[in-house]
Amino acid sequence: MKDGNKPIMIDSHAHLDYAQLSDDIDGVLARAASAGVSDIITIGVKLTTSNVPKTLAETYDNIWCSIGIHPHEAASEPDAANIGAILAAADHPKCVAIGEAGLDYFYSYATPKQQEDSFRAQIAVARQLGLPIIVHARDADDDVAAILEDEMEKGAFRGVLHCFSSGAVLAQRAIAIGFYISFSGILTFNKAEELRAIAADIPEDRLMVETDSPYLAPVPHRGRPNEPAYTVHTLTKLASVRGKQIDCMADITRQNTLRLFNRMVAS
Repeated sequence: MKDGNKPIMIDSHAHLDYAQLSDDIDGVLARAASAGVSDIITIGVKLTTSNVPKTLAETYDNIWCSIGIHPHEAASEPDAANIGAILAAADHPKCVAIGEAGLDYFYSYATPKQQEDSFRAQIAVARQLGLPIIVHARDADDDVAAILEDEMEKGAFRGVLHCFSSGAVLAQRAIAIGFYISFSGILTFNKAEELRAIAADIPEDRLMVETDSPYLAPVPHRGRPNEPAYTVHTLTKLASVRGKQIDCMADITRQNTLRLFNRMVAS
């Protein structure tokens, strides 16, 4: 789909409530629209601040939200593994996913057990609500894959490995259980040859793009706060890696995103 000569994209993962973006939210959204970004999913990282992404989604027609507990917050959030509390927070018509959940062993803000308990609780909520789960994985590939596979045996659920920067084995194991893989500005970094090789091999119907803004600004904006308008740079690199035209790659990733976050279509 095109708007004039622009490909139409969805930024499937941004943190619009962070000060780098929220302090100029109207400007951020105007620049995103000018770049061809039709919709943005703003991501929840704490239950105690879940009202903020929900309010953004209520205020702007093209903003959607997720509700979740980032693994960094698994020790500090009192309801990090409370299924009832997560269910209650996610009871919103524009909540299209659960998370960002997962494991991060690079930092030690929470123990592996605390992170796992919160991760599994959020999977349970995603399964119960029929919503996809957004998964964060850093230096924890084997454990993330093992938890996803174990939980899938308990009952089917859908999801995406967001801001993918892990190894090929995690990507393969996630795809085998039906997951999607979302690429961020990291794909454009000079030293990301291995990641680009992984992106070249992902099944076409499992590819998505995101910014993870305000972090990880793509080339040529490295060193600046990232924002949804920069989705086009990741999309362009992904199209190049896959040998596709940019507008074709935009259609593929947009349709994949709408298939996974299907409440966006139903609303």
